Order: sequence, then structure tokens, then C-alpha cells
Amino acid sequence: MEPVRAMHTFIIERVAAVKPNTSHDKRNRTSERSVALIRLGLFTLSALSFIAAIGLLVAAIYLFALDDGDSREAPAVVDLAGNTVDLGIAFPAAEAPADPASPPPLADAGYQLVIEKLGISAPVSTFGLDAELVPEVPYTATDVAWYDFSARPGTGGNAVFAGHVTWSGPAVFYNLDQLQTGDQVQLRDDNGTQLVYEVSSLFQVDPHDPESLKVMWATDRDVMTIITCSGKYFDTSDPVLGGDYTHRLVVRADLLSVNAPASAAGG
Repeated sequence: MEPVRAMHTFIIERVAAVKPNTSHDKRNRTSERSVALIRLGLFTLSALSFIAAIGLLVAAIYLFALDDGDSREAPAVVDLAGNTVDLGIAFPAAEAPADPASPPPLADAGYQLVIEKLGISAPVSTFGLDAELVPEVPYTATDVAWYDFSARPGTGGNAVFAGHVTWSGPAVFYNLDQLQTGDQVQLRDDNGTQLVYEVSSLFQVDPHDPESLKVMWATDRDVMTIITCSGKYFDTSDPVLGGDYTHRLVVRADLLSVNAPASAAGG
């Protein structure tokens, strides 16, 4: 029998078994009944409080188990629209700090990106972010963009470049997918300085995957990252770009050497 019901039955039976004899007995019975009712009320209140506490504990455990694993904030999906590298600004790209005693071997512009294997010798220009915080792209088929929110080449970080694969026909990086690991990419200025990089990896990324932004993040070593379009082309009716590609081709190369002309080295 439940504790509350048993206590209630016990008290009622005990009270009913007492026969009224005198007024004094009646007062005693009244007093006993009051005490019994008070005790019953306190017991019932304690029992209900205990049951309520157990219920709250079970509910809290259930809600915690239901929420476990689902409370992590989902990453924001960045739409990489455009014909080249519209990578948004949701990435912690930062220029790697250069050694103050060692100025960058190349200026921000006025040098060439050279890939002898592919017959590429293209001028590099400095680009940044537009008014909507989207990386700008060249409006020619032959120019290559270096982004000023990435490291300057040869200063110990990730120097990010981009160019078109097509632009009313084949563009500067049309054959970039023919590179292989071990091939060389060079940066040459008019004074004879050369930065020589060796290709370490080539891979495609889905431009709608936020993880693809990591290719533009700062690094703790001297590398070059080249980005161009890849995959299948589809029409977007864009008045300038005309369409887009399903993927991006990324070439990562490690710095091998910085070759300065004798006059510059002597100076």
C-alpha cells in the first residue's frame, strides 16, 4: 500500500475506533484529530515535494541527453559565386609578419608569375577586397591577382594568387591542371630577383564548402597558393562574367629559394 494512503487509512481507522463518552474526551479527540491531520498534511507535502524533485531531475537528464551533440553552432555556408575566387571574408587570413631586417624580396607589383612547363609568363597585380568585402578579380584573361590580405611572397607566409581559366576563350590558367608535384613556379621581377617554388599538391575544392576557405588562411611557412576555376561550366547570365564553374583548382607550392642578382645582393 502506498505510504500516504496507508498513513491516511491508519489515522481514519484509529479515529473511528474511539467512541465519544464525555465532553472532555471529545475535546481530546478533536485535538488528536487536528494533530493527525497536521501530520498527514506535512507527510503528504513532503511526499509530493520528493516526487516533484525526482520529476525535475529526470526531466533535466532527459533534456541534457536530447541536447547533447546538437548544441554546436553549425558553420555558416559561404557561397563562392563569380567566375574566380569569390571567397567572402569569413576567413582568418592574415599577412604573415615579415622580419623588419629583411624587406620583401619583391614589390607589391611589377613582377611576373612564370611556369615554364606551361609556357606561362603573366604580369602580377595587387588586388584586395571590394566594397562588399569580396576579393577582387582581374578583368583580363592574362593578368594574375596577388591579394594584399595574404602574405607578400618570400616573407614567411601564404601568398595567395588567382586568375581565370577562361575569359572569352582560354585564359592564363587554362592548363594549370597539367601541373604535377615537383614542378616549379617562379616569381620574377625586372631587377632579376627570382623566387622559386616547388609544387607540393594540387586539389579541387567545392566553393560552397566553408572548409575551402582554409586554402587562403595564413601559414607558418613560406608557400604560394594559386586558385582558378575548375570542374563544369554553367551559365549564370552574369553581365560581366557570364557563368561560373562547379569547383576551384588549388595549387600549393613551397618556397625553394630566393635568387637575387649580384648587384642587389652586394648592395
